[in-house]
Amino acid sequence: MIGNNASFLRHLGFLLFFSCQLSAAFGQDLTPKYSNEFLNIGVGARALGMGGAQVSAVRDVTASYWNPAGLFGTTYKYEATLMHAEYFAGIAQFDYLAFTTPLKDQSQLAVSLIRFGVDDIPDTRFLYDANGALNYNNIQFFNAADYALLLTYARALSDKFKVGVNAKVIHRNVGKFASAWGFGLDVGGIYVHKRLTAGLMLRDITTTFNAWAHNADLVRDIYSQTNNEIPLNSVELTLPRAISSVSYFWTLGEKFGLTSALDLEMTFDGNRNTLISTSLLSIDPKMGLEVGFKNTVFVRAGISNFQYIKDFQGDRSLNFLPSSGLGFILNERIQIDYALSDIGNVSETPYSHIFSVKVSFEKLKEEDRKYKGWTY
Repeated sequence: MIGNNASFLRHLGFLLFFSCQLSAAFGQDLTPKYSNEFLNIGVGARALGMGGAQVSAVRDVTASYWNPAGLFGTTYKYEATLMHAEYFAGIAQFDYLAFTTPLKDQSQLAVSLIRFGVDDIPDTRFLYDANGALNYNNIQFFNAADYALLLTYARALSDKFKVGVNAKVIHRNVGKFASAWGFGLDVGGIYVHKRLTAGLMLRDITTTFNAWAHNADLVRDIYSQTNNEIPLNSVELTLPRAISSVSYFWTLGEKFGLTSALDLEMTFDGNRNTLISTSLLSIDPKMGLEVGFKNTVFVRAGISNFQYIKDFQGDRSLNFLPSSGLGFILNERIQIDYALSDIGNVSETPYSHIFSVKVSFEKLKEEDRKYKGWTY
């Protein structure tokens, strides 16, 4: 077992080194900082109520997104979840669906689907007919949507050390005007020691590639008339990022429990508007708390997205995104979670209501749960 762990760590170290070299090689000018941002929104009302601090705290089916190694926190043979959220006053729709099940004794599989889209966008290219008359019947509508399919495999290397990997297939489309296909890999690990859990998530570790194909003929005339640049087929790159995390579970008497979590999200593509920002490394912290009563009712809070905002006088102030949430477990198998972001309009981001439902079947026996490592 020790030899296998050492071999895994060597390969993981090589991948991280290779990814950092790719980041430096491509440079800031050739690679957009905010590629595939829909995959950074987050999933699950529990997680979003805790400010997204989940890399070490997650222990259910949503781990396939946050940290695939966390799938070993599931205590049921089958677990599925569904989430819906709306952003920008309901203009954009975010939907998430995931399912996980064990494979033999020390492996776990999961599949997840994410969609983020804006529907019924008016196409006004033919608003004026051939005679120059305004004709609203000529308005057509199209959708712009981003999709991601995550195929997850996790394995327990010991009762304390778990690893997992995501293979991501990405499809993005803007009506009939443009579409893209992409592929990438995530690698995650978790170390469990009693009530303390440490986690590491390496997103887009091999750099995620999106190949864009534009149907320029549909917009060539309009773009020429308005002096816009005709779009060309291109490849968009999403550079690697690393998220380190630590969480701890506290016992508060016989009926209450407290989970505290801290995530540090690190990017390597130059200065970003984050709490810690340098030309080599930017760090965005996320902090979350969850208080549980009899492991049935939960109250959550978190803060994330620290940014410096300038006012009209040029003065800077530190801004952040607060969140809160509630969770209920019904009949031990159905969990309903709710999250509210931006309480009291403390930050500049409008608040959002987020709901998710998790359904579990066939609770694992105690002996089948030992290798998973979570004892609380």
